[in-house]
Amino acid sequence: MLETPHVALGAAIATKIPNPWISIPLSFASHFFLDMVPHWNPHLNTETRKFGRPTKKTTALVIVDATTSLLLGSYIAFQASSSAAHTLTILACCFASVIPDLLEAPYFYLGMRHKFFKNWIKLQKSIQVDTTIFWGLSTQVLTVATTLFWIFLS
Repeated sequence: MLETPHVALGAAIATKIPNPWISIPLSFASHFFLDMVPHWNPHLNTETRKFGRPTKKTTALVIVDATTSLLLGSYIAFQASSSAAHTLTILACCFASVIPDLLEAPYFYLGMRHKFFKNWIKLQKSIQVDTTIFWGLSTQVLTVATTLFWIFLS
């Protein structure tokens, strides 16, 4: 799954459960739950095996998604929080929700082919449920829309 839905759900968890001792671990765990929802991803692993690294097109998509995630998480943190501490909790939950994918970045973008990264990617890949780009992006848009509704309208 792209990072934006993970961040949206992490932020939603934090807005509804402001206790960081609960919301941060839940946001981290939510990453694995969302990866089991049918979705579409750029194929970083396939491209890395084939070309030695992700393509420029995929890297551009990753940058756009990461930027969107940062902007969305920041917006939610500053609009939906009731205090500075709550803002920090929301931001921490946004970060926690993408840690599993961030752990893959050294493998794909820094050429660090350590066994830990290979095993981590294998674990992540084992829970992914991939589908076509249309349906896969549809589930992600629905996830973001649902979380924004949950944050701001419920």
